[in-house]
Amino acid sequence: MSDRVTIGRSLEALVHRHAIAGTGRPDVLIGLVGRGIQLSRSPVMHESEAARLGLSCAYVLIDFDALRLDDGDLAGVLDAASRLGFRGVNVTYPFKQAVLPLLDDVAPEAGAIGAVNTVVFGQMRVGHNTDCWGFAESFRRQMADVPLGRVAVFGAGGAGSAVATALVELGAREIAIVDSDDIRADELVRRLGGGRAAFAVAQDARTAVLSADGLVNTTPVGMARHPGTPFPPEFLHAGQWVADVIYFPQETELLRRARAIGCRTLPGTGMAVGQAARAFELFTGRAADMGAMADHFGAAA
Repeated sequence: MSDRVTIGRSLEALVHRHAIAGTGRPDVLIGLVGRGIQLSRSPVMHESEAARLGLSCAYVLIDFDALRLDDGDLAGVLDAASRLGFRGVNVTYPFKQAVLPLLDDVAPEAGAIGAVNTVVFGQMRVGHNTDCWGFAESFRRQMADVPLGRVAVFGAGGAGSAVATALVELGAREIAIVDSDDIRADELVRRLGGGRAAFAVAQDARTAVLSADGLVNTTPVGMARHPGTPFPPEFLHAGQWVADVIYFPQETELLRRARAIGCRTLPGTGMAVGQAARAFELFTGRAADMGAMADHFGAAA
């Protein structure tokens, strides 16, 4: 684990690089905390939307892999970012749940989901979850007419919890959680069960897929640095719908294989734009335009 002085100097260097590239200290300084995030399009979405609204913004990638930080350095990173004047940070894999005990307060939706992807700094550090709204909004816009009788969600981490919550809001009646970590899956079912949808831990991925109207991949499998599919694509059949929260690549192997056999697919780009728009408003107090944010996202391709 790195000492806090070293962490602070690493973040100072990142901020300094952004200041040199621009015209001095920006109006809004924010960042993204995670691993393997160098290909993230969050910087261009936030910085371009800020510019459209007449604000200067620096969005710093605090990549634990690039900075050679341990997971245990998360508290030190938050301390350093707050001290350096960040408005807040987005949080991604693998820290959406690990960040919870490091916060002073958690917004109701994030508390219910059990995961945070946006931390706003001020007198207190407050955690929010904009992933849930981002997925739900993307689904409403592109998949409003698909059946939601039974849905299989692969992954019981922070993204899985947000997506499962969104599916309940969208009207799903039964949700099967598939995860290699039975304890984590049980915890998600315990936390979200007992409401409008029936939750269960799936013991067998094949059965969960075959019996589902649709499914969502919320695991990192399919990302550029984690290639592959979360389950054998042969389990799928035509007529199902398949969504993925991954947006790089925009068409994961899972979505490509699903589309090839006639499944309707939903890439993670809509969720990425939606969660960013909500987070932007939390950081700046200014409403973001989702259409403009989508254009910023596309321009970064």
